[in-house]
Amino acid sequence: MSTQEWLVDWQAGVRAFHRRRPWVMDTVVAVAIVLFSISSLVEAPLRATIATLTLLPPLYWRRQQPFPAFLVTAASVLAQGWLGVEVGAGVVLLVMLFGVASRGSWRALAWACGVTVTLLVAEIYLFEEVLENRTVTLFLVLGTSMAAVASGVAVRTRRAYLIALEDRAARLEVEQHQRARLAVAHERARVAREMHDLVGHHVSVIVGLADGGAALARSRDEQTAEPLRLIGVTGRQALAELRRVLGVLRGEDADPQLSPQPGIEDLDRLLPSVRAAGLPVTYSTTGELDKLSRGVQLAVYRIVQEALTNTLKHAGRGAAANVTLTTSDGEVRVRVRDSGHGRPAAPSHGLLGMRERATMYGGVMTAGPADSGWLIDVVLKEPA
Repeated sequence: MSTQEWLVDWQAGVRAFHRRRPWVMDTVVAVAIVLFSISSLVEAPLRATIATLTLLPPLYWRRQQPFPAFLVTAASVLAQGWLGVEVGAGVVLLVMLFGVASRGSWRALAWACGVTVTLLVAEIYLFEEVLENRTVTLFLVLGTSMAAVASGVAVRTRRAYLIALEDRAARLEVEQHQRARLAVAHERARVAREMHDLVGHHVSVIVGLADGGAALARSRDEQTAEPLRLIGVTGRQALAELRRVLGVLRGEDADPQLSPQPGIEDLDRLLPSVRAAGLPVTYSTTGELDKLSRGVQLAVYRIVQEALTNTLKHAGRGAAANVTLTTSDGEVRVRVRDSGHGRPAAPSHGLLGMRERATMYGGVMTAGPADSGWLIDVVLKEPA
């Protein structure tokens, strides 16, 4: 580390220490004043003690009230000259003048400068009797006082500059965050357009083919007409949900004309499509499920949907499923049991999604083999 870097670090450390413990520097100045006043305390103990004691308190509250502290010190300087004692009041007056210049208002600084000039003139021309060249002394002390004022103004300017830099940095950070959000929104809109063009097109083709196949099967009185119709219905539901999700990606506002989020009553439309896919499903409910909040109903619907989808994927041929919903005391229990055996070795995205929905509503989920099959048991809590 170079000498310049060491000095910079040392100055930064001193400033940080002074900000944390400003009383330390004030105490150093107070001790210096007492040491400077020892000779006066010996010669005139009472008068020097009074003059010294009036100087010490303003040192500790000059940062909060710079101008009142300056006035008290100025009165002490006047008293010192009248009593004829030397206790370092002039040095303290410079410190207070610096404080007014760095922290006080401009009006207070103007008054402080006027009072200082008046005190210095009175001190030199009225109270000092042994000075040979009073004019030179006056210019010297006035120059020292103006140096204290200039230093205070420099500190004030530097503080204002740092505040302006911090404000500018904060505004730049906000602008950068806004630009990042705009970039994300643009990218989401681009992804939404691509998904709509690709996935939406293929789903629309599937729906069209299913509707055409269903119409042809009905004209021939074939049993495949109903499964094909359900494929078309499911495809249109998937297309509607795809458009809703893409609307979220685009950041579009919710349209009151759009269909609401699915709830428990929509299971009556979900289960026929699952049965048409080849999975026999039985369904039973207990309790007043329709009084559950829309968020809980959506979670129940998605859990049942994902559980049956997993059964279709992994249970194997000949499997059957049973869905049971029970609600009581602010809780709803979802049980999906099937008679299949095949399951992935690692947790699937579907199981992770169901677990996240359960956690969202303060519930728990268990999943695993049970009674020659597979059981998913989820308990959700109704928000208070």
